[in-house]
Amino acid sequence: MSKRFHLSRRISSLALTAVMAASVVFSTACDSRKELVVYNWGEYIAEDTITKFEKAYPKYKVVYRTFEDNESMYPTLSNSYDVIIPSEYMVARLIREDRIQELDWAKLPNVTKYMDPMFRSVKYSQDSEISDIMLEYAIPYLYCTVGLVYDANRVEIPEGTTDPKVIWGVLFDEQYKNQIGMYKSMRESIGVALNYCGYSINTLNDAELEEAKQVLLDQKSKISPSLGVDNLKDKMASGELAASVAWSGDHVVILDRIEELGKSDDIDMQYILPTGSNWSVDMMCIPTNAKNVDGAHDFINYMYDPDIALANCEYVGYSTPNTAARDLLDPEISGNLSYYPDAATFATLEVYYSSSEYEEKYTEIWNTVGASS
Repeated sequence: MSKRFHLSRRISSLALTAVMAASVVFSTACDSRKELVVYNWGEYIAEDTITKFEKAYPKYKVVYRTFEDNESMYPTLSNSYDVIIPSEYMVARLIREDRIQELDWAKLPNVTKYMDPMFRSVKYSQDSEISDIMLEYAIPYLYCTVGLVYDANRVEIPEGTTDPKVIWGVLFDEQYKNQIGMYKSMRESIGVALNYCGYSINTLNDAELEEAKQVLLDQKSKISPSLGVDNLKDKMASGELAASVAWSGDHVVILDRIEELGKSDDIDMQYILPTGSNWSVDMMCIPTNAKNVDGAHDFINYMYDPDIALANCEYVGYSTPNTAARDLLDPEISGNLSYYPDAATFATLEVYYSSSEYEEKYTEIWNTVGASS
């Protein structure tokens, strides 16, 4: 290739860059749409939802940002977001701290029509005053349970067991060194250790918390788990890991990726839910410092359109609180008690509670585990 061609291509590239920059400035100056900033978990929305929303509401331009877990989201809330989607225990904290504002249900007709009535009676917090007003501040987006995903070709778990000592024991078994995954998420990891030890995932008992901390420290030194969130799905699908803690929705995603990789004959990926584990509700909220409150209500209401709710739960793999969307799901999914627990199963599970005492004690454990070598 001649130097002249290199030079002419470089000049053309510079010219094109200048034109594009000018176009961006021009389009920005001429774009009269009002900005709507949405802050959500990674890989937690169908790929075309934002495009469809902007088409349905052409007056808004969505700026979409993501976080990895509740604890990494929390320190960034001094920034201005219009819609955030934390889990219920973080929502309880944000209500206590006056970090989110009350919703105008008159602007949420889809939510009124399609939200499963079950969510009106959930005990979201140990503080009954907070639990009773939760839906005045937050709308369920998707929900899940926390269990174990494992390759049944490599890990043997007795059929029908729900014993947390047996199920979570895989994650602390030295025969699976370098082959297991743990969420880099405080409440999930400590919750697994507490459930494994036979304690409530909401305990404040110092001796029980100390035992759970030691379990996690021993795991880190002896098992060398892979840490993360979204990256663990790929590691499970590729066969790099034999087992991992997982939200129920991740199991669906992992199965899809195994099929895409052509490994369905090699990997038998199962999901099992222990008694006493967590179920979690991620909820749509409007921060007190939001700049586009009307747009935030429009967005939340749009997410409850049955077709949009269906597309999001199918893409993400998590369970939908939208009754119309659930009716459209494959019965193999909607009838699976690990994804859509019945009342008896729900009765064995806990949501995470939140208070300044929880945050202080659990953060201290988490920092100690993170700092260990």
